[in-house]
Amino acid sequence: MLIYLESLGCCRNLIDSEIMLGRLKKNGHEICHDPSKAEVIIVNTCGFISAASYEAVDTIIEMAEYKKACCKKLIVTGCLPERFKDDNLALSLPEVDAFLGTGAFHEIVNVVEKKHENTFLFFPSPCKKKFPQNSIQRYLTLNYSAYVKISEGCNQKCTYCIIPKIRGIQQSKPENDILCEIQDLILKGVKEIILVGENTTDYGKDLSNALELGELLEQISKKADKVRKKYLISKKKFDQKQTNTNIKNNTLKTNIIWIRLLYTHPCSLDFKTIKAISNFDNICTYYDVPIQHASSRILKKMGRNYTIEDLYSLFETIRKIDSNAVLRTTLITGFPGETEKDFQILFKFIKDIKFNHLGVFTYSDSNDLKSHFLKNHISKKTGIKRHDIIMKEQRKISKEINKKYLNKCYKVLIEKKLEDGIYLGRTMFQSPEVDGCTFVYEQNLEIGSFTDVKITGTYEYDLVGEIVNYSEYKS
Repeated sequence: MLIYLESLGCCRNLIDSEIMLGRLKKNGHEICHDPSKAEVIIVNTCGFISAASYEAVDTIIEMAEYKKACCKKLIVTGCLPERFKDDNLALSLPEVDAFLGTGAFHEIVNVVEKKHENTFLFFPSPCKKKFPQNSIQRYLTLNYSAYVKISEGCNQKCTYCIIPKIRGIQQSKPENDILCEIQDLILKGVKEIILVGENTTDYGKDLSNALELGELLEQISKKADKVRKKYLISKKKFDQKQTNTNIKNNTLKTNIIWIRLLYTHPCSLDFKTIKAISNFDNICTYYDVPIQHASSRILKKMGRNYTIEDLYSLFETIRKIDSNAVLRTTLITGFPGETEKDFQILFKFIKDIKFNHLGVFTYSDSNDLKSHFLKNHISKKTGIKRHDIIMKEQRKISKEINKKYLNKCYKVLIEKKLEDGIYLGRTMFQSPEVDGCTFVYEQNLEIGSFTDVKITGTYEYDLVGEIVNYSEYKS
């Protein structure tokens, strides 16, 4: 059958979507990129905050319209049904034929292929979910950049967060499985490996005799380099023997690999991890550390077990160990009990640290959160006002930081052609989706290729550049 899948929310959701598509493709189904032509539509949802839930419901209703045409079955998976599984989903969304929770995506083939008289509901405990043994069968949505989940679930007890309920407790993926998946991705031509989890720096704490994250990063770095070198040798032999110019082997074109680590936690981002990031050239010196706030009083209410002093010490340590460190964080404004004094502490902290990249969310309340029962809730208007103040300051900080890149050369991963002569890409210090990008002025660049770019202009978040020596990477 023709399958269309709409993946909403975070990159961890995207991994689940790619695994589902891979399993469906392996079983003979065809992936369709137009919902109006699909026989089965799957919506893999996010339900982390209210805005994401509303988006998910709107998308489901939109996709349900296609049931008037070719679509025979509408399936909803992921965080939204898991979070609201006790709220009469079948009655609330009668257009949906099946709901699968976060621990059930392995059943996608059976649900697609079997006929169900009534709405099919399947919500096995996410805590019992096992990492798929055949995750290397993923259907990659990009052929040059891929996320790799090194852990699932979370043991932290943040009062504003629903993740432990919808994703379960911390489960680390075995080291050998991670290395096997990374090798497979590199052989498929992937040039950027992005390591993710709810808290990546908690990796291994639930396993016996597991590597610590710093040790895992070292193993990943060496594995990536070994595979890269092996296939550069193979490519040379291939080029020497190949006579049929119509045959192309994309797996032999990888001459650079980026490894990027996201979602670290201030409590568990340790010295060994920082050293590993700074020591290996193929690991991006990019530190994604969501702090959420800087006032020790608010951090305690949030269930974040660190203080503002700990944060100052952490970022000082990172910059001392790694002079090239690029820092990113996320914050929440308008958290229950946040006074003007608390906000000013946060504001000063942002000006002191000067993050390269920063995102801000206003507090999203729900009656299934512990923070819902805290006293002195802040008005939405105040939360938005504080959000805007921080973002205004961050624009100044980011604009000033970006000036240091002017007239310097960096490798850029080309991601998209905007129009003739203009391409969109990223440097090592720009993560996909969440950071700024680099506009490259050049003709005929290959999507998914690396090229050397001289930065000729800088803005608040984005960079502009021109090719330095493209011929070396044009293979």
